[in-house]
Amino acid sequence: MLLSHLSLLRCPRTGEALQLIDAVEGASGIESGTLVVRSGRSSYPILRGIPRFVPSDNYAESFGLQWNRFRRTQLDSVSGVSISRDRFYRVTGWKAHELEGKRILDVGCGAGRFTEVALDAGAEVIAIDFSSAADACLDNHRERAALTVLQADIYRLPFALGSFDFVYCLGVLQHTPDVHAAFLALPPQLASGGRLAVDIYPRLALNVLWPKYWLRPITRRLPKQTLLAAVEAAVPVLLPVSRLLGRVPAVGRKLRHAMPVANYEGILPLNESQLREWAILDTFDMLAPAHDHPQSVETLRRWFQEAQLTDVHVARDGFVIGRGTRATAA
Repeated sequence: MLLSHLSLLRCPRTGEALQLIDAVEGASGIESGTLVVRSGRSSYPILRGIPRFVPSDNYAESFGLQWNRFRRTQLDSVSGVSISRDRFYRVTGWKAHELEGKRILDVGCGAGRFTEVALDAGAEVIAIDFSSAADACLDNHRERAALTVLQADIYRLPFALGSFDFVYCLGVLQHTPDVHAAFLALPPQLASGGRLAVDIYPRLALNVLWPKYWLRPITRRLPKQTLLAAVEAAVPVLLPVSRLLGRVPAVGRKLRHAMPVANYEGILPLNESQLREWAILDTFDMLAPAHDHPQSVETLRRWFQEAQLTDVHVARDGFVIGRGTRATAA
């Protein structure tokens, strides 16, 4: 944790400012210590460089396993292709030069694939995750001087309101228990003129035909290690079948989804080894989460309007994407 970010932090229960006690500094910031409110009624530990505002056991357990197991898989700096960068700028509509020197909140950072993009643009980033994926994010980017990582709850964000120039939440909202409430927690984090971008799984009539939704009532209840082992065993069988179906003329792009496996052949510029690794990662990602609540374009647009954001753009682009701006104060 960067000491310079202490002034932004607030008790998620009461909104009170926090003080740092018993701090131990390391090469990349505060490695351990305790954050306390002045009254002493609430306290939060800093463990392995990460302030912990939530208990370790929660509904995001699968993401902690997933992102610590596949910590480096989706980093552009490791894959050698710009998949994360391309998605980040396509969804947000932002330009790299606009982010330089700005304070950004990454909500649901996972292992930090988009954190890396924002840091590369020269931004000051605070990244949060509800799960132990926060550890994977910090491990990936520990040497970056402009990063603080927190383990925190989207419903009780531990910041002074209006602290951020940009806020993004990509691939996360559908995995929260109450998607509407999770979305509405984000706009108050924006400073005047600040900009928000999100994406979310689309709610489609054809979703009922997707084997993912037939299997999830069973798979999301399995022990996560058991499910991951099953996915690792199944992908070498299912992926070749899906790839064959995907090559059927005219209907292949749809037919490939008959197999419950993530198949990015012809979609992402991945080599054979990467195709298998991404298939294991995203098949587990499909089947493991406790929550999966897709939303429509109309619903997301209504939420942006409810939040009184301006310059709103909501559309279907693979996911349902949305962006808007907090009105500048007079």
